[in-house]
Amino acid sequence: MKWNTIRTKMIVFILLPTLICIMATMFISYHFSTQSLRTRAVDENTNLLFQGTRNIESLIQEINRLSLIVYSDSEFYRSLEAGYEDMLANARIYSSLNYISSSMPDISQVYLYGVKDSKATLLTQNTPKRWQGVPPYPDSKINTDSAVSLQSTHLSHSYGLTAPIPQFIPEPVFTLHRRIERVPTTKALGYLSIDVRLTALTDIISQLYDQKQENIWLLDGNGNIVYGDNSEEYGKKLNAAWYDTNIRDKQSSQGYFEEDKAMFIYQNIEGPGLNWTLVKQIPVSYLFREANEAATINIALMVLLLITITTLTILISFRITAPIKQLTRYMNQVQTGKLDIDIRPMGKDEIGVVTERFRSMMDTINNLILREYKLELTNKTNELRALQAQINPHFLNNTLQIIGTLALELKVPQIYSLLSALAKMMRYSMYNEEKIVTVKEELDHVKAYVELQKERFENKFSFRYDMEEALLETFMPKMILQPIVENYFKHGFNHSRSDGFVEITAAKLGDKRMEICIQNNGNAIPSAKLDLLRQKLQHSTRTDIDLLRNTEQDKEATGSGIGLPNVLARLKLVCGDSAILTVDNLRAGGVVVRLEIDIIAERETI
Repeated sequence: MKWNTIRTKMIVFILLPTLICIMATMFISYHFSTQSLRTRAVDENTNLLFQGTRNIESLIQEINRLSLIVYSDSEFYRSLEAGYEDMLANARIYSSLNYISSSMPDISQVYLYGVKDSKATLLTQNTPKRWQGVPPYPDSKINTDSAVSLQSTHLSHSYGLTAPIPQFIPEPVFTLHRRIERVPTTKALGYLSIDVRLTALTDIISQLYDQKQENIWLLDGNGNIVYGDNSEEYGKKLNAAWYDTNIRDKQSSQGYFEEDKAMFIYQNIEGPGLNWTLVKQIPVSYLFREANEAATINIALMVLLLITITTLTILISFRITAPIKQLTRYMNQVQTGKLDIDIRPMGKDEIGVVTERFRSMMDTINNLILREYKLELTNKTNELRALQAQINPHFLNNTLQIIGTLALELKVPQIYSLLSALAKMMRYSMYNEEKIVTVKEELDHVKAYVELQKERFENKFSFRYDMEEALLETFMPKMILQPIVENYFKHGFNHSRSDGFVEITAAKLGDKRMEICIQNNGNAIPSAKLDLLRQKLQHSTRTDIDLLRNTEQDKEATGSGIGLPNVLARLKLVCGDSAILTVDNLRAGGVVVRLEIDIIAERETI
């Protein structure tokens, strides 16, 4: 198959764009699907972890609340403060500890140490054990400013008490330690420790992830594992580079990141003596499983589609090129001098039409009219040359000057003044190709426009301006002030008043910014339209091309004339995102529009 044949080109040029479009569609679809899945997964899992952390916080707060019973139970507190030797005091102590132990099914054991008598009490399996004259267990003895601390997961123990405890089986627990203080001082009366089984966390955390596909860790402030999938790692430091890089030194309380082909989402848990972090790992393969399944189906469909398109393309190409080859044979016969060949019809499509025209052409040649036909075509070639003239804008400007001169000759200076103002506006908008102009040039354009409006509205308003001299030679985007002033005459001008005014002021805001205010005393913008206008101004960006093209739509929606969002969009295109445009109603009546832009000292190429 030769490359320079129509058949080959048709096959290539049909299949190649089709293949490119299908692959591009699949790539874009897969990309947006994965982005959507990633965003949805982050949102859903962030909310899920947030709820989980709240449940864990509630659990810790409940345990902390139980530890505060030592203060609310006056008999317990007095016994601990004065020492307890008699059986009645011991019974009260046991009753309070038993209440703490039985308040939650996941509490493993409760340890109490009284400083007064150096007495330690360990309540385990609802059986109290007491030792006197022993030191407090080091982990329970809190020496920090905070009276509460939370110990990460560890195996339960007898708190250094050497006497045997029947049927004691160590199990993973986390412990809340509280220093019981002599209120209002911080002097320690005793130390209370509450061991909590990890089943309390399991009930909460198991609902936060898919145990077959995902991983989850609950870490303390030092990176030690409080809870996770592998019970052998409890209490050990998490050995993972992603934790040291993205979580440990971060100041944010929540966030997410991708590393090692997985999505990590974390949420901090903070409280009295509590600084834990809940981290969830979602493999990217599991996260994008729906997108991958869709991509596999799309690939299968693409292969089937390509086979179908290839088959149809080859059939169509043969159907199209066969009549062309037959027509070529007719032409070769004509070339040899055989003009009376029998040219048969080849259908009613374009090739059939070409064949029919070729037969007609041969008839024409045989009738010796080809020369007249060419002559007629030659004579008609020059008929298009008369359509090239058009009105030159310079012609219109020169005509205005002639009319103005005639007005002076007829002693009608008002007409000349109005024509001059109109000519200035035409030159400013038609001949000045610059995208930025000086503030003075922009102000002169507004002056010319206002002069025409004074004639229209019979001088029922005044125009004044006040600008710092240093700002007149600075630069700003073209055609910004006149559309704003025009809004006053279109929507704010009160025909019944003769004291209307429009005022433009400009002043510096520091060394590199300036403010331009355009205010009037016309009709105020209705509240509903003003709110809608402010929303459009708030959401306009430098790349908001639709905003620049839909000026009439803005006009209908906000009733603000040319469209202040359009003006703001053009300001940002030239001056950057730091440009600001605000609209407010004046208390005394009227509207004020404020522009804040960076001072442009030199003309730039836009």
